Amino acid sequence: MIAKNTFCPPLVLKNAHVQSIFNSVGPRKFRAKRIAKKLNSKPLILSTPLNIQLTAELDCCEDVCRGISKNAVVILLHGWEGSSQSAYQLTTAHYLLKHGYDVLRLNLRDHGESHHLNKEMFNSTMIGEVGDAIASFLQEYEYPNVFLAGFSLGGNFTLRITADRAKELTLKAAVGICPPVDPNNAMIALNNSLFIYEQYFFRRWTRSIRKKQKHFPDSDFGVELKKVKTLDDVNNTFIPKYTPFDDAQSYFASYALTGDRLKELAVPAYLIASKDDPIVPIEDIAKIIKPKNLIVEIQENGGHCGFIQDLSARSWVEPRLVEIFDSYLKT
Repeated sequence: MIAKNTFCPPLVLKNAHVQSIFNSVGPRKFRAKRIAKKLNSKPLILSTPLNIQLTAELDCCEDVCRGISKNAVVILLHGWEGSSQSAYQLTTAHYLLKHGYDVLRLNLRDHGESHHLNKEMFNSTMIGEVGDAIASFLQEYEYPNVFLAGFSLGGNFTLRITADRAKELTLKAAVGICPPVDPNNAMIALNNSLFIYEQYFFRRWTRSIRKKQKHFPDSDFGVELKKVKTLDDVNNTFIPKYTPFDDAQSYFASYALTGDRLKELAVPAYLIASKDDPIVPIEDIAKIIKPKNLIVEIQENGGHCGFIQDLSARSWVEPRLVEIFDSYLKT
């Protein structure tokens, strides 16, 4: 099912790069900082049966609004090199909280200052430990309504976890916002887009590797780090050495959503994308063999995870998430 376009930003905000950049900087970032100071977040360390530890922050709607709780939780997953403290995570969480949802902002391995918790480096195939961490959380905090949503790489994780474990995790519905569908194509698009995207991820990833080196000095990443100059260098150097894959291409292919990867979706899962996304090619969605529970919403504008609808950098995604999740609430 492909839903109609409903997002229409003002002319000054229609540029795809403005949309993408405003997702994390400018007015949205300033608003997120104010929100972070007001939230009474509970920090959590979630342990899995394999002794993996992931960090998270839990916020309860009673601390933000005086309305009636919907007795529901939304688990938010950030994008690559983002965290639970990313601007889009905080503003989205705040909006959900104001509308009666508790929110768990879960950090992927080696994100959100969690580099010290697990020796093995993060890679994008690690959906098992993310699902296990969610299961661990739900064993302690019981909710009749559980929803999952993620941005960019977090959206990719969201859709794969939902396809594999929706019933086990008691998910009612899930939403992936601008997920990389064919990560090999996404990396090509990123390299061919504005240089700032490639430089952003290069700086963030190499900084993350340095943090890992600090906590696990015997890993000895120093020699490799001195040689890399571009994101492709990091991919071609670190992926063969520190993941189970022989090269970057096979690694990226391993977490693609193409073909029948989502065939086991047992609950409604939404894929929200924009035609002008400068990082995730919109044509890749056609490579998905769509199961009946996958609902695709393609917007004309929005950039990469932006969907910014005004100069205060408020995102159309936030009320859209509430609309979607409200429609699946168990009464």
